[in-house]
Amino acid sequence: MRYIIATHNAHKLTELARILQPLGIEAVTDRDLGISLPEVEETGTTFAENAYLKATSASAVTGLPAIADDSGLTVDALDGAPGIYSARYAGPNGTDKECNDKLLAALKDVPTEQRTAQFVCAVCCVFPDGSEPITAEGTVHGRIGYEERGTNGFGYDPLFYVGNKTTAEMTAAEKDAISHRGQALRTFQKLLQNRLGGN
Repeated sequence: MRYIIATHNAHKLTELARILQPLGIEAVTDRDLGISLPEVEETGTTFAENAYLKATSASAVTGLPAIADDSGLTVDALDGAPGIYSARYAGPNGTDKECNDKLLAALKDVPTEQRTAQFVCAVCCVFPDGSEPITAEGTVHGRIGYEERGTNGFGYDPLFYVGNKTTAEMTAAEKDAISHRGQALRTFQKLLQNRLGGN
């Protein structure tokens, strides 16, 4: 099965391709196809809505089933921020480091027990025949540390603790086992297998 992965984020692509490969899905990108997917305006109010918008656009352009995800960090002490704006928390061109620095500044006076947070991921698959999209979500609960630790992962991983490790200190296998994206994709796998008649 060949599916277009609707992302320009190299880190997400690597993670998605690694998790999708055992499903028998050949993950291709717009670059693999020699095209350039248009940027999609993320006007949704939820992660699931934004994933749907991105998948719909990619499927329309390529004629292939398209998988997109939208994910981010919700911090309880910040009323769910940065939420759907996670990637743009430090501005449209903000780096991971700038986003992390802004988050640490926002939590400067927040004690450990109140630094609870969740990584949330919504995965959406849209089919070119117009059949019902498949959407799956995953959530992993943790807390925000006081400084960056670890060199694996990306985004807010160096600040996000699950147990006594940040997700940037975990191996790829450890992170996949607990991550919001891993959870969402495992649910997605079951839904896709049901859709395809168990093949």
